[in-house]
Amino acid sequence: HVQLVESGGGSVQAGGSLTLSCAAGRYTYKRNCMGWFRQRPGKDREGLAVLWIGGATTTYADSVKGRFIITRDKAKDLVYLQMNGLQPEDTGMYYCAADQLYGTCRDVLDFPARGQGTQVTVS
Repeated sequence: HVQLVESGGGSVQAGGSLTLSCAAGRYTYKRNCMGWFRQRPGKDREGLAVLWIGGATTTYADSVKGRFIITRDKAKDLVYLQMNGLQPEDTGMYYCAADQLYGTCRDVLDFPARGQGTQVTVS
């Protein structure tokens, strides 16, 4: 079910940056965890980053560690994924996901709420 709304995707040259945004949309439940994952052409879905709101911690996949940053603007109720040093292999659909389950966050690919995705193309 589409419950979150992503924006900010687009085309960028290698080495460039993009910042994706995620709004709650119709997902009105209290969120304990927020995250991002992607689907690249011909590859499996890949979890990228998780923000544990309850614990105020973040985790990243090795493939993006040091390049991507997940943050949250509580006042605007938005979650961001800042992506730096983008490479052609980062091309794909990027999805925001959320989980209300209490406690430490599970795998972002298991989060029940997600958006329709936003396309990122790096050339």
